[in-house]
This record gives sequence, structure tokens and C-alpha cells, in this order.
Amino acid sequence: MKKYISIILLCMSFVSFGQSPGDTKKVTITGTIIEASTGAVLEYATVAFTDMQGKIVTGGITDLEGKYAIKVPAGMYKVTFEFIGFETKTLENQNLNKDTTLPTVKLAEDSQALDEIVIRAETTEVQVRLDKKIYNIGKDLTTSGANVGDALANVPSVTVDIDGAIALRGNENVRILINGKPSAIAGFGSTDALRALPADAIDRVEVITSPSARYDAEGTAGILNIILRKEKTLGLNGSIQTNIGYPNSSGINGNINLRTEKFNIFNTTGWGYRESPGKAIFKNQYLSENIINPLVIETRDGDRIGRNFNTNLGIEYFLSDKTSLTASAFFSSGNDDDETVNLANEFNSSNELAISRNRTEYEFEDDKNYQFALNYITKFDDNGHELKADFQYENRNSDNTSQIDELNTFPNLDILPSEFITSDNTQKEYLAQIDYVRPIGENAQFEAGYRGNFSETSTDYELTEQLTSGGNFIRNDSLSNIFNYKENVNAVYTQYGNKFGKFSFLAGLRLEHTQLKGKVNAENVETIEDDALHIDFDKSYTGLFPTLNFTYELNDRENITLGYNRRINRPRGRWINPFPSRSSEANIFQGNTNLDPAFSSAFDLGYLKRWSKLTLTTSIYYQHETDAFERIQEDTGNETPNGIPIIRMLPINLSTNKRIGFEAGILYNPAPWLRLNGSFNFFQFNTEGEFNGVDYSAKNTSYFARGSAKVSLPYQIDWQTNAFYRGPSNDAQSENEGILSVDLALSKDIFNDNATLGLNVSDVFNSRKRKTLTTTNTFISESEFQRRPRSINLSFTYRFNQQKKARQQNNQNNDDNGEDF
Repeated sequence: MKKYISIILLCMSFVSFGQSPGDTKKVTITGTIIEASTGAVLEYATVAFTDMQGKIVTGGITDLEGKYAIKVPAGMYKVTFEFIGFETKTLENQNLNKDTTLPTVKLAEDSQALDEIVIRAETTEVQVRLDKKIYNIGKDLTTSGANVGDALANVPSVTVDIDGAIALRGNENVRILINGKPSAIAGFGSTDALRALPADAIDRVEVITSPSARYDAEGTAGILNIILRKEKTLGLNGSIQTNIGYPNSSGINGNINLRTEKFNIFNTTGWGYRESPGKAIFKNQYLSENIINPLVIETRDGDRIGRNFNTNLGIEYFLSDKTSLTASAFFSSGNDDDETVNLANEFNSSNELAISRNRTEYEFEDDKNYQFALNYITKFDDNGHELKADFQYENRNSDNTSQIDELNTFPNLDILPSEFITSDNTQKEYLAQIDYVRPIGENAQFEAGYRGNFSETSTDYELTEQLTSGGNFIRNDSLSNIFNYKENVNAVYTQYGNKFGKFSFLAGLRLEHTQLKGKVNAENVETIEDDALHIDFDKSYTGLFPTLNFTYELNDRENITLGYNRRINRPRGRWINPFPSRSSEANIFQGNTNLDPAFSSAFDLGYLKRWSKLTLTTSIYYQHETDAFERIQEDTGNETPNGIPIIRMLPINLSTNKRIGFEAGILYNPAPWLRLNGSFNFFQFNTEGEFNGVDYSAKNTSYFARGSAKVSLPYQIDWQTNAFYRGPSNDAQSENEGILSVDLALSKDIFNDNATLGLNVSDVFNSRKRKTLTTTNTFISESEFQRRPRSINLSFTYRFNQQKKARQQNNQNNDDNGEDF
């Protein structure tokens, strides 16, 4: 019965927004509701005002901080406070004739309703806001013992390909934020840096497909905002997790939190070891009659060993009830050892083996990342009037060394000269940000802010090679270089939102000025000569980025949303470094310093419907992008010392890209022991453009779908199955086959629910392989790549002073760059 009363009151809180003010004097009643045993705030708790005749006059719910502010006609009331799974509390005979702040209410758990809490928690796996969807990673059993990169692969609308590149709705230009702010921890469009963080460090992931003006304009696909854990529970609490797996992997991660009335100290620390054997096959058929050996087949075996350590330590100090200062420091250290063996077989025009060559690359990487952050927040009142200020400094150092040994094994054994490469990368980044939020009246809100992001990256690349086998290593001045890159972005924004009955809107405008500088220091630069490469560059541009989001509530369980935003895609990193990779003589990747930024305009129409056991979300979206990036492959006209044509992959601006898509997601809980969810995303994009006289226009239609089933078995055992399928796709030159993968997981609570044993199998059928066919006028290339085979992981988690209840209020934090209007 209690849950039905809560639903009725929740509905009343929304309906009250649309009511016209009457003649009766109204007063504002404020207060806070917390959990009695821990002091944790209770979000979405209900507050009801009953008059002396026993009629419920109005009601409302608490916000993310457990606070409420409700307008009621002046009079005498009984005030009732409820939250599902907790005992009801009432305040009798309250004479409310003026604005009043009621005493803080502490609700105690109702032991008879604990089972109901768990069921409710399992259904709250997604929250829908005006411009984003929020997913709680902690409920996914398959992420036990995994890292953040693995966890993102299970978020609806998100895909992570074989190379680790992240895409949102099939578009790889996605901006990744940590706690609402840019961070080198996240990188850009890749999970490489994120692999150092355990999945257990995530509280939730926000998928922002129609970002408001508050967020960076970077990322034409949208934004993924990763919110890390920071407990709000009073006292000392924490957890520790260990795991072991095959292929060989192991790790230990712990988090601890100490919270008092004046401060909150939190720490997450983890260490991990992981082996990732991978395989690849490349088959290049050259069409020119002048090539002696027109068929080259390369088989690549890679053994990658990764070791990482990370720790995040912070303290939040409450200067007053409304003001706090948070200081945090993050450190991560990674040490990777990789060995890649590339066996190349060349066949003559009669399909006879002519040459067999073995190329082995040993690569060692030492990576260290430091980040320091300060956050200040003051709340002028309890209605959302606040000021936030942030400062962040980051320093990342990555030292890479690799040695390439090569020998011919057929028709004669011949040891070839070796190469030794060192690459020292340093990145420094500063961020300064200030945000001001001012509610206007009952339903309106104004925001304004500034963000400055300043980064500098230096890559010191040196290639030494033997002129003859066994000889001394001599520096290659043609390719050795120092590449310095600076990116400075200054932005200001303002936005305004309001609510009229069932209609809400949020309109904003962001101004960003960007400066990009690149400079190469080298003694003798010899690159592949063409118009695409300018070694030094200095570019700046200013852009306006409007955003507009609408919501119309058909009823309290159904709404329609419409969003528009303009975004930018800036070239960076590997995409603009003009010096080619050296992992293969015949297949190289080369950056393009002549890349210009791409701009996009996007529209998103969404629909949400909730039933008692089912939630449906759908979206139709359209995006028009100019100067869109595309990776093309071409014959450079150069050959290896052994006469093999060199094929390079080069990113370029390809005129326009029009993208249209549809996505749908379902959360269904047909029974207390069964929870189902699934999503489907269909998209089509049309690329138009040419480069070096070659037309690369293409139309690509593809889709991906994922489903998950979680079953509660007897003896407190949970079983989860995840399935993902990515349909076939194509781009300007290549066709990609579909990919199917299935993950399984089991977990059991032990030690009075204070500990959990978990077992998961990733890629059960060992089918997560990318197969690609590329066709041009001069060659045909086929490839198959698998980054990591089927893996098995066993984990053990122990919690102290924590109850295994997934209520939202214990996991929320306010470091997500502000809540939405």
C-alpha cells in the first residue's frame, strides 16, 4: 500500500507545477530527509500535507540532496514523510502561516519491506533527464573485475570496437568527461587511458546526446560523462575487490570513505595485471602488372602485458552548511610489455611462394599521469542558487621504446638490419572553470559560466637503425623529430530554462575560441610529399554553438523531448602527427596536419513511456556534419627496401556527412526474480567528397543491438547474460562484417551479504573479431583482427559498514558539472 501512496504523491508533485495560483495565500515549506542509521540523504522521498479534514492538499518529493521546497496554502496540517522500505513519520498539528523550514526528518528502515527495496533498486537502472540518460554501471555483473573501458561497452547507445575506439550511436567523435570535466584519464574516443581504472570505480555513466550549453562543444556525437564513486554515508565504510582470470589477469581494488559533519575523505586505489594475446591477418592483392609479387599475406600475433596502478585521494571540507571546498589528487602508473610477430609471405603471379619474412617488434611503455583538482561551491539558498569554481592541473608522461628485428626465412635465411625507436610523450593541461546558477521564480532558471582549457603536448621521436645486419645503430635524421602541439580553448556560455505547466524548455548559447599550434623540430624531414601535409601550422577560429531542448509531459509517465545542438570536432593527437607508424613496412598510419575542424548540427526527437513493469525510450536523430573526417587508404607510390608497395591510411576532411538514425531501449521486470533490458540502434550516413582525384562518396547503413537478462536464483545466486550484435557496415572504401559477442556472469552473496563471489566469461563464443574488405583501383585488402580472445574472470568483493542495497541516494554525487534544469 505504501508504494501506491508514494506514486500518488509523486504524481501530485508534477501536477502541482501546472496549477494556476489561487487567491489563498501560499507559503513555502522547506526541509531535508535523511536515513536515520547512516545519515545518507533520501532522494525522491515523498512529503504530503493533509488538512484537518483528512484531505491531502498537496505534496512533493525530495531532490538529489534530500531537500524539498513545496508551496502550500497557509493553514494547519499534518505532514507525512515516506520512502519505500522505510517507516513513515508524521509531524502533527503544524501551523504553517509563513515560509517555514521544518526540522530534519530521519527515517528508519522498515525491516518488513527490505525485499521491496531490492526490487525497486533493480528497476532503477536508467534515469531520463532533459538532455541525457543516466545508467548505473554497478548493477552489471559482467563488469566484475573489468576496467572502465570494458564497462562502457555495456552501456546502451555506446559501442567499443576491436581497437578500443568508443562510438556513440555509431559515431566515434564522442567526448568523454570525468566528473563533468575534461581529463587526460579519459583521452578522446579511446579506452587506452581508461583501462587503468577499474569498473568498480564508476558510480554511473551519463549518455548526453543533446548536450546543453553548459558542456564543451567538442564531440559531434555527444558526451559520455563518467561519474566516479564518492560515498555520502556518514562514518567509515568501504569495500575491497580481488580478481583473477584467464588469459592471465589479476587485480585488487579498494575504496574507503570517512564522512563526518565537517569533512568527507575518500580514496580509491587499484592495481592490475592483464595479458591480452591478439591475432590479425592481412591479405593484400596488388593489381598493377609491374609488381613482381602481387600477393602479400601477413599474419600478426601479439602478446600484450599490461600492469597498472592508480589511486584517487580527496577531501571535501564543509566550510558551512552551504559552502564546501574539495581537493583531490589522482595518480596512475602503467607499465606495458608488448611483443608482435609479423610473418609476411609474398607470392608471385603464379601463386608460388617467393619470399617469407619474419618481423618482430618489442615495445615497452611506461606511463605516468598526475592530476590535481580544487572545487569550490557555495549555495546561497536551498532553491538551487549557487556558484561553483573549479581548477584542475594534469601532467602525463609516456615513454615508449621499441625494437624491430627482421629476417628472411625463405628462400634463404637472411638476417636484415634492425631498428630501435624511442618516443617520449609529455602532456600538460590546465583547466579553469566557473559556473553560476540562479533560479528565477518557481520554475525558471538562469545559468552562465566560463571554461578555459589549455593543453600542450610534446612528442620526441627518435629512430635509429642498422645499415647492415649486426652493425651499429645510426640515427635516422629523416624521420627523427620533436613534434610540439598546443591547444587553447576559451569558452563562455549562458542558458535559460523555464516550465509552463507540462511544457519545459532549456535554451543556451556557447562561444568558443580555439587556437591550435603545431611545430616540428627535425634536422632533415623527408616525408611523403603531397598537399595534405604541412609540418608547422598555427590556426585559430571562433564558433557559436546554440542549444535548445524541449520537453512536453503527456502525463506523469509519458513525455516527448526535442533537442537541437551545434558541435565541433577538432583534430588532435595521432590524427595530426605527420610521421608514419612503423609497426609494418607495407601498411602504415600517417597523421594529417592539414585537417580542419568539422562542425555538425544535430536534431533529436525522443519519447519516453513508463508502465508498472516496463520502461520504453525511443529517439529519432539527424546530424549534418561539414568537413567530416574520414580515414582513407592509398598507395603512396613508394616501396619498401624489398620492393613491396607501401599502403598508408590517412585521415582527411571529406566534405559532408549526413547521418540519420533511430534507437529504442526497453527495461522490463516481469517478475521479482527476472530483469530484462535491451536496446536497438539503426543508423545510416551518407558521405560525399573526394581526395587526390578519387571519389570517396559512400552510403553506409548499419545497426547494433544488445540485450541483457538477469535472473535471481535460489540461495542468493544471480545469473546474467549479455549479448551484443553489430551489423555489417561500410565506409568510403571498406566493408565490415557483422560481429556477435556474448558474455555470461554469476554472482553469490556470502557472509550475511557483506561479500560477493563473482564469475564471468567474456566473449563466450570467441567471436569478437573484425573482418574487413577494402577495394581500390590499385589494390584489394582483406583483414581479420581480434584484440583479445575469450576470457574468464573470478572475483571476490568484501564490503564493510555497507549494506548491499543499490538505492540511488547512496551513490549520487554532485561532481557532474551541475544538475539539469
